[in-house]
Amino acid sequence: MSATLTPLRHRPFRHLFIGTTANLVGNGVAPIALAFAVLDATGSVGSLGLVVGAHSLTGIIFLLYGGVLADRLPRGPLLVGSSVVSAVSQAVVAALVLSHSAAIPLLMVLAAVNGASSSCYQPAAQALLPQTVPVEFRRAAVALSRIAGSTATIVGASLGGVLVAAVGPGWGLAVDALTFALAAMSFALVRVQVAPPAPSPGVVHELCIGWREFTSRTWVWVIVVACCFLNAGFTASFTVLGPAVADATGIGRTGWGLAVAASSLGAVAGGVLSLRWRPRRAILVGCALMGLTAATPLLLALAPHTWVLVIANFVAGVGVEQAGVAWYSTLNEQIPEDRLARVYAYDDLGCYLALPLAQFTAGPAVLLFGLHTTLYAAAALILLATLAMVTAPSVRALAPRTMEPLPVSEDGVPG
Repeated sequence: MSATLTPLRHRPFRHLFIGTTANLVGNGVAPIALAFAVLDATGSVGSLGLVVGAHSLTGIIFLLYGGVLADRLPRGPLLVGSSVVSAVSQAVVAALVLSHSAAIPLLMVLAAVNGASSSCYQPAAQALLPQTVPVEFRRAAVALSRIAGSTATIVGASLGGVLVAAVGPGWGLAVDALTFALAAMSFALVRVQVAPPAPSPGVVHELCIGWREFTSRTWVWVIVVACCFLNAGFTASFTVLGPAVADATGIGRTGWGLAVAASSLGAVAGGVLSLRWRPRRAILVGCALMGLTAATPLLLALAPHTWVLVIANFVAGVGVEQAGVAWYSTLNEQIPEDRLARVYAYDDLGCYLALPLAQFTAGPAVLLFGLHTTLYAAAALILLATLAMVTAPSVRALAPRTMEPLPVSEDGVPG
């Protein structure tokens, strides 16, 4: 077995790998299927924003609590419970869509349930990974997991476009429910040896400990705050504005599925590249390359053609993956294992805090300012967030090879 596949020799990692991959196949289908299910039912971009925003909002509300649970409870069983709840909620959504009974308020409630369950899944899965392999294989495990995840998203997004075009969005949502069920079965087989947690003085105290870990490293919170704004522009473009443009132009639903999948295909290529190439300032390079995601809203406004979007999203996916592997590898090495899930929870909270606001306001913004102006605003938000990251001294001074800041001269320039 090649060195890059070595983490798969370890049974706990293998079951975690299978579960997260199955989960991501379904989640590649779900955004496309749900978007066009709502558009078919209402024809309203505003209604679509309400449904996807409800998912993001509850995910954010319960995220910190999910981080505490993932540091205090066995992470494998927590993943099982989260996946079961998600499977049931998505199965109900699929049944409603297939029976033409999908009222927007009910879809919002079910999306909110799914968002709450995902708030436990994210920090638990991220923090469990370094427990499933020896320390020397952790970076390879991160890269391999992200490659598989991106590949799964490609398959899911492509399948979503085909299912929506061929048999309707309801069946895409049914596939998502099935993959959650398969993930739950795989997570149930994960076995890791961990020391029992010390008695907890309470949730607030646990959150304060996680907050101190998060804020004690300037480069961590600087990147997270910037990504909050970057993700707002990107998500509004991908989950609300993009499907609307696709329906109104020659891109079409299958074409939009291909454009979304291209981003994940680029991430696969970027993950493979990260196994062999690790620049000295990997996080700085990755932050700069994240600015490539501004191409999506710009092209939707200026050149809404399928293959132009496919190429641009592929290139952006390669760049973003460089940032992702460097980021998660650094956190896994720098944060104490018993506090890692809480730091991941603060990370996710910061990165996704603006998502429901972006999704809820995308529709009204289109009505007030027009589609093109809203797309330009999304691109500007992405580029300004990128500039904030690459000009921050704490980010520029970080040397990912050692995970320690580089020496900084008196004039503030990294040595």
